[in-house]
Amino acid sequence: MKPLEVKAAVDHLVQERVPLFLWGAPGIGKSSIVRQIAQERGIGFMDLRLTLLDPTDLRGIPFFDAASHKAVWAPPAFLPDGSEPEGILFLDELNTAAPMVQASAYQLILDRRIGEYELPEGWAIVAAGNRESDRGVVFRMPAPLANRFVHLEMEIDPNQWRSWAVANGFDPSVIGFISARPEALFMFDAKSAHRSFATPRSWEYVDKILKSTPEEALLMPLLAGSIGEELAAEFLSWRASAGELPDLEAILEGESQPIPKSTNALHVLSSMIVARIEPKTPTQTLENLLGYLLELDPEFSVMIVKELQQKGVLLEKASNWKQWIKAFGYLLA
Repeated sequence: MKPLEVKAAVDHLVQERVPLFLWGAPGIGKSSIVRQIAQERGIGFMDLRLTLLDPTDLRGIPFFDAASHKAVWAPPAFLPDGSEPEGILFLDELNTAAPMVQASAYQLILDRRIGEYELPEGWAIVAAGNRESDRGVVFRMPAPLANRFVHLEMEIDPNQWRSWAVANGFDPSVIGFISARPEALFMFDAKSAHRSFATPRSWEYVDKILKSTPEEALLMPLLAGSIGEELAAEFLSWRASAGELPDLEAILEGESQPIPKSTNALHVLSSMIVARIEPKTPTQTLENLLGYLLELDPEFSVMIVKELQQKGVLLEKASNWKQWIKAFGYLLA
């Protein structure tokens, strides 16, 4: 399932408090999607990395209660205590945890309680983990535990990632490069011994590195440490070949600007335009943009218009919209 479909499915199951297990390769944003759902719903979120826990960490430690003359389990303080009536308990890396930790989690998932602790009624349980084929150290999940979940598998979608990256203000050269080379978004090879490889998470690191404006001598080592040496060299070469870009603000002011001849530059410019234009952009600005897009390569002109429409930009209110449709409308089908 693609990320947006996964998000919608998880949202439904969280609402009904149906336990689910989200499978997927490392670095593709599984935990980010679950956290985002909690934020959008305005509910609590607790992320437990089960690989860091011992079985007693979940169950608690027994102590003697002098009043009742019984051994009582002291619940762990890090589990939801009911101060937030609704939330998501996210059990990350469940199948990477040791079998005894999985057994403790099994009771929590099955009975919504463990020892003296009981999960608050309004809390849903979501677990996640990598597949056995992803070169991680995983333990096979017992069938009774697996049967307690709805299982969803998440995959990469470069188009959905591009929309997300634009909305989150990624460096246009990163967005442009992935637009030109969608396969570079995720280049994980379970058989490779390389420590660094490209994933949506590592491209987010690339964006942060570029925004930190490091010295030129540091740029290559930093990028290579994020996405691997070969891809880092290709990205920097691609970025340099984009060359000089037209002044976007001048375009939006209606001033004449050159049309890039390089495909690389067109990808970067497209990313800049989509990031800059919002639904509240004035009509005159949209008219100036459409005037420029009428001169642009048809493929890129149509791509920009489609992405702006997906953002809710009403290009139809521009006076030269019909002119653009007459020129490129046949490519919209």
